[in-house]
Amino acid sequence: MKIYVVYDSENGHTDALAQSIAEGARQAEGAEVWIHHVHEADIYQLEQMDAIIWGCPGHFGSISAGLKAWIDRLGYLWANGKLIGKLGAVFCTTATIHGGIETTLLNLITPMLHQGMIIVGLPGNIKENALYGSYYGVGVSCPVELSPADPPNLPTANDLALGRALGRRVAELAKKLH
Repeated sequence: MKIYVVYDSENGHTDALAQSIAEGARQAEGAEVWIHHVHEADIYQLEQMDAIIWGCPGHFGSISAGLKAWIDRLGYLWANGKLIGKLGAVFCTTATIHGGIETTLLNLITPMLHQGMIIVGLPGNIKENALYGSYYGVGVSCPVELSPADPPNLPTANDLALGRALGRRVAELAKKLH
């Protein structure tokens, strides 16, 4: 099964989460995983994939401009039904604890539904998510650094475990459907 991870990242937070998702997907036997920053991602590869996972930093509870511009280029695929029936999953990072994680995830899911994709969430029976409750995908907070001297607040080990769990779940479901 072929899995495509595409992400927007400005300061490395979403990149780190995307890498953990790709790592989790690679844990499934037979998974082929492509991971690309949105500026390098080719929309025409999507129709060859079994699953597509996209994510970005949340900007005021919505999709970042970089990923949104890329999603807006999917009109050809939509018009020709090229993504119907493919698995889709989403992820995001925010700078504050209540920075719009759920609304960003829901905004990321909406274009997938328009494409006819099957959404894969992260249920509570997955041990990494049992107490965290990121059901729509993976959304984590990486509090903003207050000064340039502060160390970057990258995703925690638990955040990255959630990412691996989502990637693994998508790959396992793609294998079942494949």
